Amino acid sequence: MTLSLTQDELDGQGVALGRTLQPGELVTFEGELGAGKTTFIKAVARGLGVTTPATSPTYALVHRYHGARGPVFHLDCFRLRCPDEAADLDWEGLITEGDAILIEWPERAGVWIPTPTRRFRLHHLPDPERRGLELL
Repeated sequence: MTLSLTQDELDGQGVALGRTLQPGELVTFEGELGAGKTTFIKAVARGLGVTTPATSPTYALVHRYHGARGPVFHLDCFRLRCPDEAADLDWEGLITEGDAILIEWPERAGVWIPTPTRRFRLHHLPDPERRGLELL
């Protein structure tokens, strides 16, 4: 089922999701460019108690934020040229240390990405003021 959400509703869903995540959850976010993945993750981070503004880690690949219970890692795999580049990420360390691991473009990490606990897809809708959000 796909939800059709305004920006405010998407933010509310993200904050609510962040509040429900259990320690160590790995959550992936799929969708085409501009679908709202980073925007949604910013709201999820707020729900996890992150008080500094979350930004896209497209160039850095990984951003670490301080959440209410511990580190929140935000990964963006868009710039990976091939899945084997994901082998250099310390997946075990991220999972062991992180309160939550939030990953954009997970398909680009291929077999290296651990199994997510939750998967979401965001997409454009005919109404440019709304986004589609689907739990996979």
